[in-house]
Amino acid sequence: MAELSLPILDLSQLDEGPDAASRFRDELRAATHDVGFFYLTGTGISPELEARLHRAALDFFALPEPDKLAIENVNSPHFRGYTRVGGERTQGKVDWREQIDIGPEREPVDGGPAFNRLIGPNLWPAAQPELREIVAEWHATLSDVARRLLRAWAETLGAEASYFDEHFGEPSTLIKIVRYPGTDEPEPQQGVGAHKDSGVLTLLWVEPGKGGLQVERDGEWVDAPPVPGAFVVNIGELLEYATGGYLKATNHRVISPRAPEERISIPFFFNPALDQRLPLIELPEDLAADATGVTKDPDNPIHSLYGENALKSRLRAHPDVASIYHADLVGVPV
Repeated sequence: MAELSLPILDLSQLDEGPDAASRFRDELRAATHDVGFFYLTGTGISPELEARLHRAALDFFALPEPDKLAIENVNSPHFRGYTRVGGERTQGKVDWREQIDIGPEREPVDGGPAFNRLIGPNLWPAAQPELREIVAEWHATLSDVARRLLRAWAETLGAEASYFDEHFGEPSTLIKIVRYPGTDEPEPQQGVGAHKDSGVLTLLWVEPGKGGLQVERDGEWVDAPPVPGAFVVNIGELLEYATGGYLKATNHRVISPRAPEERISIPFFFNPALDQRLPLIELPEDLAADATGVTKDPDNPIHSLYGENALKSRLRAHPDVASIYHADLVGVPV
């Protein structure tokens, strides 16, 4: 299996004067036009915060099973909380991982569009009260990084730097704290199956030294190993939509580690408010010539309204939660 040569971008270049900032924006545009993935350094996130989050993740997965199941996502109409190994699906196939899903902490909303059902409180483990504080700090820190990236994208695509600020509303974020247990199976196992992210931007923290992420390039799967001190960044379907296909969301997957190894990864998804629709960016003429249109996939249509994309993704990934709380939506086009 070949390794993917992803570009490494340094966010701190945005603070090093106009020339360095311009180079960063050009590299950002090129990376996400070509492959939709890159490594990001220079975020200013402290190794101490990363270590605290990693420790909290290990402590959560080491809790006795009754403590984890007390916040199982089948207790949440909003798809929050703990998912046991085998409890999530990608493209209809079971993923070999366990995780906790954490979104914006809000009161439930009655009525309105179906995607309002995603709004609500998180489920937090009573046996690990420190988790909530650490996740809040991580959320605030990565939100700042995400906003800086979006302003850079807007400028390099010919729009005002405030383009995404104006059309995002209150962001719909999602943090997944994931553990991929090792397997003794002779063939590589599906940690998480091939998919494109449904929103705008993903910042992925991967346990140092742990591979498994693969990206699809020209019909082949290639490894994207972790780079020390870097996040893996990829764009989602909504950014492809907003640029008329100039930027591309890319299929990716995770292969389970070999036992007795395990792998912790923590993706942070930064997306618009559920009721926001990203208008098409009016690209400069030279960029527009390379915009090939949004990928056509009848089994996975890309919606311009983020809430429709998000609800489609959640219903497919967690059919048990969908059948318990949203039976009226199962099998119905979003």
